Amino acid sequence: MEVCRLTDLKEGEKASVVRLEMDGTIRRRMHDIGLTPNCCIECVQKSPLGDPVAYNVCGALIAIRNSDADLIFVSKG
Repeated sequence: MEVCRLTDLKEGEKASVVRLEMDGTIRRRMHDIGLTPNCCIECVQKSPLGDPVAYNVCGALIAIRNSDADLIFVSKG
């Protein structure tokens, strides 16, 4: 089990959420869209400039900024 930041995922890679290292309203927002421990997430597409990135979270396509994705830790494989 390799734990890394969400920003380390390449297009097409899937992972499981381990933890969120953020507080306040952004943490609440991430929980509201389904980013909770053990949730499956897939990197779908990086924008031409690399920020934001589209992720599949619980069947919904969500754009997450790299500054927020750096605070989300996932487990590959």
